[in-house]
Amino acid sequence: MLKVREIFTNDDLKKISEKIAQIEKSTSGEVRVSIREKRSLIERKLSIFDIALREFYRLGMDKTRDKTGVLIFLLLSERKLQIIADEGINSKVENETWQKIADKMVEKFKEGKYLDGLLFGLDEIGKILSAHFPIKPDDINELPNDIEIS
Repeated sequence: MLKVREIFTNDDLKKISEKIAQIEKSTSGEVRVSIREKRSLIERKLSIFDIALREFYRLGMDKTRDKTGVLIFLLLSERKLQIIADEGINSKVENETWQKIADKMVEKFKEGKYLDGLLFGLDEIGKILSAHFPIKPDDINELPNDIEIS
């Protein structure tokens, strides 16, 4: 089974956090990355979407002022990922957009380029968020930029 620390070094995790901070300087959106090594027993019958959605709520991403949270959820043991966006974003961005980004990320993961895949996904999400949800004068960082690992 893949382990987070076998795939991502501390420097990699720092680069991901820095990328999130950089993105959030140009958008009112909030971005998080959650990396899970494997499903819990309770989750064994849930879809990747349902697990990611639970994580979205657990992290409080639905509580942003403008409903502009985006989560990249990676389930290492199954080499799957899901991008979840809150209703404020989904009112302007179609689900197919997130799936296209996820598919390209998975291509990089299959080549063993996990950091490149995540940074690519973050770049694409950042472009979308800054186009549809530019930074506001009174914007604050509502969610931490660190990577959630479990």
